[in-house]
Amino acid sequence: MFKSLVGTLLLTMLCTQVRAEALTVISVGGLNKQAQQQAFYDPFTQQYGGTLRAGEYNGEMGKVKAMVDTGSVTWDVVEVDHAELQRGCEGGLFERLPRIPGIEPEDFVEDAVSPCGVGIFIWSTALVYDPKRLSRAPEQWADLWNLKDFPGKRALRKGAKLTLEIALMADGVPADQVYAQLRDPAGVDRAFAKLDQIKAQIQWWEAGAQPLQWLASGDVSMTSVYTARAISAHLEGYDFPLVWKGSLYDMDSWAIVKGSRQQARALQFIAFASQAQQQKDFAEIMHNGPTRLQTLALISPEVQGNFPTAPANLAQALKVDSDFWLDHGDELEERFNAWSAR
Repeated sequence: MFKSLVGTLLLTMLCTQVRAEALTVISVGGLNKQAQQQAFYDPFTQQYGGTLRAGEYNGEMGKVKAMVDTGSVTWDVVEVDHAELQRGCEGGLFERLPRIPGIEPEDFVEDAVSPCGVGIFIWSTALVYDPKRLSRAPEQWADLWNLKDFPGKRALRKGAKLTLEIALMADGVPADQVYAQLRDPAGVDRAFAKLDQIKAQIQWWEAGAQPLQWLASGDVSMTSVYTARAISAHLEGYDFPLVWKGSLYDMDSWAIVKGSRQQARALQFIAFASQAQQQKDFAEIMHNGPTRLQTLALISPEVQGNFPTAPANLAQALKVDSDFWLDHGDELEERFNAWSAR
């Protein structure tokens, strides 16, 4: 209680010192941005005034690097995945964060509070299908490769990350051995060989909305998907069941672009968006797992059952290995792009 009161007082002091100037916050778009608008952006400006410009990008660091390299920084806060947060922190693209009032590492899930970032949510990718087009329900990634028993086009994310892991699990590699396999060139060859088996039947999605659009239009019978989108579609009346076995999960975080001219206000925003109430509002809209531990007590068990962090879902999942993708991501994405273009 005392710590919470002190944090609130310090945050209030920080807020009074920040001029209400325009703050630019960049996130991935679609439903995610809409949920952030409701849970973070609008309440923030209502409480503290000023202007918040909300933009979106595809998660690539090229534009951030160009801004930092040229000293023309127009973004303040960006949403990044765990691997890019680490890479950007080490590469000098993000500001090292001071202690932020109200944000203590022990109040968050592991690794959520790091030198350059604060975790927003835990997301996941899983298998989803159209039961009207299949005679029985798929149970695992291997079924996506079974063209005989599960006919129709399939869809996967266009990129090495998440796709190579799925291919190896489909080939019988246990989840806890996937990254050991990918660290071996023979394991990488095995993943691409597995993808070769159904390459002609794959539609590659690049935007998070595409998999469910293709399911709804009948273009594909099953696909990988961001689970938050599948849950939202289900709540809207679509009958596209999720298969949680073999799902992959990771965390997105807030970071401040190196050289931002609104660093005090950026810290103010991160502190606000990291409060339990704000995370609750976001999680209930977006169906991703919150990073602040106290948030879960505010959310009903029924709603939590849709989160990647629900015990039953987490028990069947694979955590994305950020260190692996930091070490091998560039070469594997280059190989994937060359392979997919053939």
